[in-house]
Amino acid sequence: MAKSLQDSSSKRHFLWTNKVGNEDDHDHDNHEDGVGVGVGLPTLKYSLSKAVSDEEEKRKEGQATQKVQLQRRKLQAAAISRLRSVLTAFGKNRSGLPLGLGPRVIGTLFGSKKGHVHFALQRDPNSHPAFLIELATPISGLVKEMASGLVRIALECDKEEKKTEDSKSKSKSSAVRLLEEPVWRTYCNGKKSGFASRRECGPKEWKVLKAVEPISMGAGVLPPGNEGEAGCDGELMYMRAKFERVVGSRDSEAFYMMNPDSNGAPELSIYLLRV
Repeated sequence: MAKSLQDSSSKRHFLWTNKVGNEDDHDHDNHEDGVGVGVGLPTLKYSLSKAVSDEEEKRKEGQATQKVQLQRRKLQAAAISRLRSVLTAFGKNRSGLPLGLGPRVIGTLFGSKKGHVHFALQRDPNSHPAFLIELATPISGLVKEMASGLVRIALECDKEEKKTEDSKSKSKSSAVRLLEEPVWRTYCNGKKSGFASRRECGPKEWKVLKAVEPISMGAGVLPPGNEGEAGCDGELMYMRAKFERVVGSRDSEAFYMMNPDSNGAPELSIYLLRV
């Protein structure tokens, strides 16, 4: 009886031991197969790889955007540089034009004692005259007028409209600038004083302007040998000053002599009108 009870208890102990051993082996197999605790590992690896790839794509997109912005900046800089070069070239060409006068100009009246008055306008003292005319008024008469008071010289020309069949000739005639008009009617203090004609600056006229180039304002007489068109007529009288240029329209301009001793009233004013 006692032996049978011992056999049954040993059998139950063997069965329980086998059951526990089988469960441990089953859990161990599950661990090895990635079941249980190890289930989350592949998901974590996938999430990390996806985050790395997204970050790499963002970095590549940022680099591409920076390249595009850099190219745009280079193109803008090149365009600005090209525009500046064009404007600089245009300014140089414009300043080189003979009629490129500004609001302040240099005016010179000169002529021999027995000759006529020449009037030249220059952009600066060493530039060729943009406007040079010869008045019918003798230099001695102009000196007397200026000694008596203020002098107003008016130069008038007509708007010529040539009736031709060629439209090109019409456009050329209408495009003549005011300072390019060849013939002018002259009035000195309201009195008619003949006609004035436009002149080209030749070697003699240029020699006079070069002789008075260091003079910014004043009047005097050039000794023989420095005179221009005077030639054998002896000494040459001149008056040189700065003039303020006022443009009313394409058909009217005025030049007022700037004299600090005249109490604000210009001693000499010259008006160009196309009527």
